Amino acid sequence: MRWSDRNIEIKTPEQIRLMRVAGLLVGETLELLRDAVRPGVTTGQLDALAEDNIRSHGGIPSFKGYSHPPFPGTICASVNDEVVHGIPGSRELAEGDVISIDCGAIVDGWHGDAAITVAVGEVPADVQELMRVTEESLWRGLAAARLDGRVSDISHAIESYVGSQGGYGILEEYTGHGIGTEMHMPPNVPNYGRRGRGPRLVEGMALAVEPMVTLGGKRTTLLEDEWTVVTGDGSWAAHYEHTFTLTQTGTWVLTAVDGGRERLAALGVPFGG
Repeated sequence: MRWSDRNIEIKTPEQIRLMRVAGLLVGETLELLRDAVRPGVTTGQLDALAEDNIRSHGGIPSFKGYSHPPFPGTICASVNDEVVHGIPGSRELAEGDVISIDCGAIVDGWHGDAAITVAVGEVPADVQELMRVTEESLWRGLAAARLDGRVSDISHAIESYVGSQGGYGILEEYTGHGIGTEMHMPPNVPNYGRRGRGPRLVEGMALAVEPMVTLGGKRTTLLEDEWTVVTGDGSWAAHYEHTFTLTQTGTWVLTAVDGGRERLAALGVPFGG
């Protein structure tokens, strides 16, 4: 794991407020999609719903046309053993599936990025627990962030919580990241590691934290579409993500509709919005 403090974008308070506009649009879009998930809906229909909501509120989808080959969707729609970067299309969701939905939006040049995993109807108990553990590990990671701390404090908190809950796999090849005027920026935010390492957490830094956890191992395979990442052993996966920042008063989750106030309070963390 290689760390660097170079090229980390530090924002002014006004720029962070602009990021909140983008983040809130992402959070609201994901809630719209959560409500739309049901048996028989296609991942392409979810994608169209996301694009319409983002554009109708003055945003631009971050993912559409990104990188090479250009990503064709507004959302990443990853089903069951697909961990991340699933391409939306004609696939119909079925009772008992899980879908991880990753969404990004740009507003006035600033990015927001977040992800949720949603059960399609009733899912097995071990899958439901996987979802709970993964989401809780995200919030444990956010709760571990403090001004003058280190990026790996987040990483360590995620890994420690997941490890305490059972024999889950944590992806190591794919990480969280800095975010701001671009979607992916330094520094990387791994979901494992020892605390006290990496760049210092300072006011004006914005990070996207995104644990990706499986019911099996950590190995993955990239499909021929050059985007979809599946588990190497066929086990199901969950993925949650939020963009956040630290202020003098606490933690502000820019992509949570309430700014993270409720979940942070439950963990004893002051709200910084």
